[in-house]
Amino acid sequence: MNDRIRSSQVRLVDSDGSQIGIVSVQEALRRAQELDLDLVEVAPQAQPPVCRIMDYGKYKYERDVRQKEARKKQQRVEVKEIKMRPKIDRHDYDTKKGHVMRFLGVGARVKVTIMFRGREMAHTELGRKLLDRLTEDLRELATVDTYPKLDGRNMVMVMAPVKRPVAKVSHVLEEGAAVAEPASVGEVRGEE
Repeated sequence: MNDRIRSSQVRLVDSDGSQIGIVSVQEALRRAQELDLDLVEVAPQAQPPVCRIMDYGKYKYERDVRQKEARKKQQRVEVKEIKMRPKIDRHDYDTKKGHVMRFLGVGARVKVTIMFRGREMAHTELGRKLLDRLTEDLRELATVDTYPKLDGRNMVMVMAPVKRPVAKVSHVLEEGAAVAEPASVGEVRGEE
């Protein structure tokens, strides 16, 4: 910027974006000072380096605003965790599966942990079967991001949501929720 430019000649671009051509650094600095603006080196690797006449403070502010907007638009992937035991009861499994479905439905990744205690460590295949069953049950909603692996006394698997339109995901979630909900007394008797 300004006096810090080391090259003897530069390709000069005016403040309105029009190319002036190749000029000496002194000439470029003189033109920038006449307009009460700064001479900024925008492409130092080019031969000769490209410099632009601009208000550096305004440029820096606009660049920061653009970066801030880009960070706002960036999606943060949240990782939720569900913990289960290898000998989980069917209803408890369905409840945990519903939680996983809900987390996947909002776009979060889900870390599923199977916790082993005592002699259960001798039967880690039960945990693997449980994770395989969960993967099979949720194959339309999720893909396996990290395959099951034993980490100490825990077996861990990470699932990521399948990229699909939101309407389909909510439809699948509604179907899953309808299956998990108990029938009312009237429905069991056949009354409406």
